[in-house]
Amino acid sequence: MFQTLAKLDRQAFAAINACGVAYRLNPKAKAISATGDGPYYLYLSVLLLLLDERGELLFNTALAAFIIELPLYLVLKNSIRRTRPCHQSLPGGNSLMLTFEPSDKFSLPSGHTAAAFVMASAIAWCYPTFTWLAFGWAGAIGVSRIILGVHYPLDILAGALLGMTSCYLVLPLVGQ
Repeated sequence: MFQTLAKLDRQAFAAINACGVAYRLNPKAKAISATGDGPYYLYLSVLLLLLDERGELLFNTALAAFIIELPLYLVLKNSIRRTRPCHQSLPGGNSLMLTFEPSDKFSLPSGHTAAAFVMASAIAWCYPTFTWLAFGWAGAIGVSRIILGVHYPLDILAGALLGMTSCYLVLPLVGQ
């Protein structure tokens, strides 16, 4: 069953990246992906902490969720050890032309996606008006990672589930 799932995942990845659209979207995908880099979460959280009454709740929720998410992410990634698509041959013997080298060798789960969904979940909890925007942005980060050739679709799904679960586990602890 796992082999069938992995095969379907590789085929979905190849279909997304086989069309010329992915190549043309690469610069945009790189920019979107960069918004999921860690420091931006800190900047946003501190800014809202200083400027808004719900900022403290967002800061505490995100911090607590990241304390759960990051160790789980590292354990999963280094236990599963799935090779990134950019580091292996694709169906038909093609390989991707990367515009950057990922920071580590393994792809499952997507750390960018997990972190984006931690933040989106925390924003949804603290600022419900921005739920759709936050999750749309997090989803865009996940899709950008596929277009950039560093993750398979299931890596994105696993990252999203890890991020949301980490956040929802801490909600009873941080209160309202």
